[in-house]
Amino acid sequence: MILIKTNSEVDKMRRAGRQLAILFEKIKDLVVEGSSAYEVEKFVNSYMKEKGFIPTFKGYAGFPYATCISVNEEIVHGFPTKEKVFKNGDIVSIDMGLTLDGYIADAARTFIIGEVPEEVRKLVEVTEKSFWLGIEQARPGNRIGDIGNAIQTYVESQGFSIIKEYVGHGVGRKLHEDPQIPNYGVKGKGPLIRKNMTFAIEPMVSMGDWRVKVLDDGWTAVTADGSLSAHYENSLVVTENGPEVLTKLD
Repeated sequence: MILIKTNSEVDKMRRAGRQLAILFEKIKDLVVEGSSAYEVEKFVNSYMKEKGFIPTFKGYAGFPYATCISVNEEIVHGFPTKEKVFKNGDIVSIDMGLTLDGYIADAARTFIIGEVPEEVRKLVEVTEKSFWLGIEQARPGNRIGDIGNAIQTYVESQGFSIIKEYVGHGVGRKLHEDPQIPNYGVKGKGPLIRKNMTFAIEPMVSMGDWRVKVLDDGWTAVTADGSLSAHYENSLVVTENGPEVLTKLD
C-alpha cells in the first residue's frame, strides 16, 4: 500500500532530510586520498550519536554499519572497512539513512578522488543528471513508470547502462515503503503518483553491463563485468507543483 503523508509528516521528513544533507557536507573532507571508508563510518556514527539521530541502516535486515560505502566496481551496500583506503582515481559512492522523530531520510552521493579519465567523470555526472530528469516526472497525475523511463532513456543515450537489480522506493516511517521505483520503465505504466507521496529515487549506473553479483559478505553488490559504477539518490516529496527534494541544501 502506498502511503500518502500528512503535511505534518512531510515537515518531519524535511527536518530529517535537511540534517542528512548537512551530514553529507561534513563528510566531504573525509572522502579524500589516503582516508578510509572506516574513518567516514566512525565520524557518521559519532556525529549521529552526538546529535541524537538514529543511523537508519545500522542493523537494518542485519546490515552492520551506518553507511554503505562502495568503491569503483562496487555498486551498493559496500562495507566501510579500515582496509578500504581511498586512492587517487577512485570513485566512492556513499549511501546513508538518518532517522529523526520517527521519520527517515535516505540519500547517496558518488565522490571523485583526485584525477580520473573524462569518461569516468562523465559517468558520475550522467548518474546525477539522470536523477534530476527522473524526478521531473514525480508530479501528481503521472505514473511511476514515467520516472524510470526518463532515467533509463537518458542514461542509455549517453552510452551507459542502468543497474536493474536495485530500485528506488517509497520512504517515510520505514526505510523501504511502497512503491518500488525502478530506474527503467515504460511511460504511462505503474502506480499513479499523488501529492504527498514520498520517495527515494536512486539511479545506479554502470560503464559496462548492467548485471550484478553479490560478494561473499552477502551484501556488497558489484558489477558482474568489473566495470565502474556510480550512485546518486535523494529523498523527495511530491507537491502539487512537482517534486521537492528533501535531502539537498541548495
